[in-house]
Amino acid sequence: MLRLASRRLGGSGAAASFFTPPLSISASASPASHARLLLCGAAQQARRPYSAQPEAPATRQLRDIQPAELEITVTQQPGKLKKSEDLVFGRNFTDHMMTIPWNKDEGWLAPQIGPYQNLSLDPASCVFHYAFECFEGMKAYRDKDGRIRLFRPDKNMARFNKSAARIALPTFNDAALTDLIARFAQLEARFIPDRRGYSLYLRPTMIGTQATLGVGPPGSALLYVIASPVGPYYPTGFKAISLEATDYAVRAWPGGVGDKKLGANYAPCIVPQREALSRGFQQNLWLFGAEEYVTEVGTMNFFVALRDRTTGAKELVTAPLDGTILEGVTRDSVLALARERLVPEGWTVTERKYTMRELADAAAEGRLIEAFGAGTAAIVSPVRAISWHGQMVPCGLRDDQESGEITTRMKDWIEGIQYGEEEHPWSYVCK
Repeated sequence: MLRLASRRLGGSGAAASFFTPPLSISASASPASHARLLLCGAAQQARRPYSAQPEAPATRQLRDIQPAELEITVTQQPGKLKKSEDLVFGRNFTDHMMTIPWNKDEGWLAPQIGPYQNLSLDPASCVFHYAFECFEGMKAYRDKDGRIRLFRPDKNMARFNKSAARIALPTFNDAALTDLIARFAQLEARFIPDRRGYSLYLRPTMIGTQATLGVGPPGSALLYVIASPVGPYYPTGFKAISLEATDYAVRAWPGGVGDKKLGANYAPCIVPQREALSRGFQQNLWLFGAEEYVTEVGTMNFFVALRDRTTGAKELVTAPLDGTILEGVTRDSVLALARERLVPEGWTVTERKYTMRELADAAAEGRLIEAFGAGTAAIVSPVRAISWHGQMVPCGLRDDQESGEITTRMKDWIEGIQYGEEEHPWSYVCK
């Protein structure tokens, strides 16, 4: 078992300081005195440490992640490989895991790769009580020459750091963690089948581990990476899905954390998804506000291809990064490839707000060409129809068609880069 050492807070003496005696105001005091005392009381109330308080910034530099300090312990009981066709997403795991502890006094400690095992945490660890947790989703691929590749890991690391900083978890050097993840992927290379469509799903995760029921920045944390071999999202080819436009539950809102990859963003979406499934729809299309702006589909970013009512010009549209939209790596890749390869064909590529009413009108007028979700798991996921206020909004596919032209081309373009068939700066060769 991996045991994480955590410093406990003080006992009853420390707890006693959480309370401040109430203000006493004399009945004979003047109105001005009353006001001054009340303002003083409000300030005093604001300062009461009902939660764990952030400590003064350290005067010395804390240690960053040091790849040169990596220690590797190879398992003596390697697991048996499953048949490729039996792989289920996120159910099977590799032989090893990587761990990097952090504490507020020293910073990041030496990274270790060792046998996959359970974590041992204090029941008071803040991750369990206040959701100090963020994660990433990325994949390692085997190219035709047997080399292991990552796809745009710099984007994952930048987003991981943004997520961690938003919930007071420690940040790290992007390149250092990328280097370590590449070494980890190399160690687990036997789990990556030599076939297109198969990959090793990597899950870097960071949790707050300080044992405290006070709410404040964690004094200790753990960054760990586990891996799961996965097959193609659509093993027999594309299968277009149907969506339920969801306005009774909100996935994200302005000023919130919907643009960060936090575990706390996912659990609240399960009940609405289950309700959509019970009505025959595979995913929710999350709407926002009285205007019913289209945001995301399930756990993916969402794209629509439209024709202009007047000119017939073609436009590929997705919602803008306004704080409610996750900065998807696949989203960014689709936008970049569309601007590079579709714009010369006459397309306009736009990040803008658009409503469900706009989509319904476009569909009714035959101007909705196609729609798809975009994310790490599926790359792209074609959409057949959207249920909205009792009506079905068709998304441009014929009955005998499972994917639109843009969806198919995007999948081929991105997979070509991921598997090294096209040399591209987005593909990172593990060494």
